Amino acid sequence: MKQNLVLRLLGVGCLVCHGAAVASDRNLIQTLYHADFVADADDDVPRFSLDGELGVLAATGNTHATSLKAGITSEQETYNWSNSYFAELLYKESEVSQDDKVSREKTAQRFFGYAQFDYKLNYPGRRLFMYADYENDSFNGYDYRASLAAGYSQRLWRNEESEFRYSIGPGYSFIAPEADTVTSANDGMMLRASAEYRYRWPSGARFRQFVSTETGANNTRSRSETSVAANLFGSFALKVSVILNHETDPADEVASLNTETSIALVYQFF
Repeated sequence: MKQNLVLRLLGVGCLVCHGAAVASDRNLIQTLYHADFVADADDDVPRFSLDGELGVLAATGNTHATSLKAGITSEQETYNWSNSYFAELLYKESEVSQDDKVSREKTAQRFFGYAQFDYKLNYPGRRLFMYADYENDSFNGYDYRASLAAGYSQRLWRNEESEFRYSIGPGYSFIAPEADTVTSANDGMMLRASAEYRYRWPSGARFRQFVSTETGANNTRSRSETSVAANLFGSFALKVSVILNHETDPADEVASLNTETSIALVYQFF
């Protein structure tokens, strides 16, 4: 009888040890791949959004000019990732008088796009990010500029009304100056930091403030985007935005501060 009791106790002990080992293995797996098992309660996952905007301005009379601005914004939320995508195109033609002759000339042409991928860590709101952008502007003294960065990002809070997040990390800038352009900026290491605040009113109107800076050895580029969007009807909204781009050491004969103010119609596809 004592022998049977000992065998039963040994059996129970083996089951407990086996259960503890399984739990330990599962905890390890959850630590490495937590999003496969536990969804972040603060995230609506999975989800995907896609917004397109278009703004056209035609001026006649004392000033003849035509401006076109188009953009697309997308956000993707999964159990493991929080991704953002953005691309915009700006084009402008204006009448120019020279030697008593009036002609239309291109006065602005720019393409800018970026993508940021945030990998969610096993702590609410904390992530590791990877960032890439590309800019082709015919009037900034460069054939193109691009940058890559990676580091740490965090969403400090998100509720029904507002949200705030930031990111910071090292990166590398790729710069191709135009021929005969005098500039001290060149390829090299840089430090990138960004912050974003969003607010949503009960009416559905939205406010967004985004700032970023890239600091290198010879130049610091900063960008600020302020926008307010109000719902019109259905999936349409009206968006007013102000964009500031600043450089501490711009290319020769290029202003250090450039501003853009636009009114655009936004359509939410998803």
